[in-house]
Amino acid sequence: MESTESKILEMIRKGEGLDLEFKACRNQLNRDAYKTVCAFLNRHGGTLLLGVQDNGEVQGIEPDAAAQIRKDFVTAVNNPQKITPPTYLAIDEVVVDGKPLLRVYVPESSQVHRCNGRIYDRNEDGDLDITDHTAQVAQLYQRKQVTYSENMVFPHLGLDDLDRDLIARCRKTATLRWEDHPWKDLDDLELLQSAQLYQTDSETGKSGVTRAGILLLGKQLPLLRTVPHHRTDLILRKVNLDRYDDRDFVDVNLVESYERIMAFIHKHLPDPFYLEGTTSISIRDAIFREVASNILIHREYTNAFPAKLIIEYGQVRTENSNRPHGFGRLDPENFTPFPKNPVIARFFRQIGRADELGSGMRKMMKYSRAYGGDDPELVEGDVFRMVIRVPEFGEKTVPESQQVPSKYRTSTGQVTGQVTGQVAPWISKVLSACVEPRSSAEIQMLTGMKHRETFQRNYLDMLLKDGLIERTIPDKPRSRHQRYRTTAKGKKILESIQ
Repeated sequence: MESTESKILEMIRKGEGLDLEFKACRNQLNRDAYKTVCAFLNRHGGTLLLGVQDNGEVQGIEPDAAAQIRKDFVTAVNNPQKITPPTYLAIDEVVVDGKPLLRVYVPESSQVHRCNGRIYDRNEDGDLDITDHTAQVAQLYQRKQVTYSENMVFPHLGLDDLDRDLIARCRKTATLRWEDHPWKDLDDLELLQSAQLYQTDSETGKSGVTRAGILLLGKQLPLLRTVPHHRTDLILRKVNLDRYDDRDFVDVNLVESYERIMAFIHKHLPDPFYLEGTTSISIRDAIFREVASNILIHREYTNAFPAKLIIEYGQVRTENSNRPHGFGRLDPENFTPFPKNPVIARFFRQIGRADELGSGMRKMMKYSRAYGGDDPELVEGDVFRMVIRVPEFGEKTVPESQQVPSKYRTSTGQVTGQVTGQVAPWISKVLSACVEPRSSAEIQMLTGMKHRETFQRNYLDMLLKDGLIERTIPDKPRSRHQRYRTTAKGKKILESIQ
């Protein structure tokens, strides 16, 4: 796995460009750094490396100055007198060639930003002041409106369509987290404007609540009139594989949706004891806090595809509509996060429902291995999909005669359950059916499972991966003569429960 230092060195070797800028910043912050932040926000995002000269020489930052530079930077980008609208960026300290650097990842924004009242755009040559170039400014606004649907203004929507009690609760939460939070002394309309949830349409000149505003804080009826297809379907499917064991149909605003998702998780997933250092933490909540915020923040809300979170034996699957910036499986440790709804994401961060862009994903990676024994699967496409491995309930209530010997348990908990060691009923059905080689259709018929795709993806493939069954023609997985048979490992598990 490529280290952080080697990745940064590779970036430095490529040199400055559309999405990379160096600033020397030996003992203080370059003033033009904020112009670069503004340009990155307005263009396609980028990385700012502080402590590197224009020619790529790594000179580092004086250790005594690093803390003050970080403080000055965070204060400035949160100050509407410097960056308008203000933004919230993380700044990381990294060591390259033994020298400390500061790294800032600036995501593309869904809005047009100004630095000291001027509009900057980015090209290969650096930061361009386009304020007085009307055509370029108009193109910038148009591109943002086409790319990001969250900023669509609804002039007919006002404060009466929003949950004022929820606004007050969000203000209180933000100010408890940061004593001097700017929302503290703002009234409701000023808070919405500060959070870019109430805007003026640049073409019509009319003001109103945005799509992000009604989604985040809307009362249910105005929300469903504005975004009628909005919902998140929460499903528990372990015993009744053709329908469900429990379900919550969530069609409320995103702040309350997050709470409903986490309540469903708490109800149906275990929370094993875990120590980080000397502190006990909930790794279940650390993982699914990111999962919940991801399916709400990064959804494309102009698409009617309903979001889903499905809890199955040994795993949780999620699906949500997406505007992809690539296709295929992602490597969570080596990808550049792309904000799908930056305004919604920023609001979630203010109320503690999400981490800085990218850091939540790193936490999910870290804790998923400890929780379910495997990395999460993330697949980018028109529908964004995640698969999170999870343990199962009930170790102490399982009779010893029904427990699988530890050397035959899977490390992921997919099949037998990392916590319990108890074999799910459907597993013994499939393993028994495959003692004699059988086709997928025959196994499905013998086990009484009706939906072919669900059976293949969630159950047959799972047993193949864990080595409990095998293909009779392994080199031709799609052969019409393909059969499946129980392996020696699978037979051991059958013997342990008979």
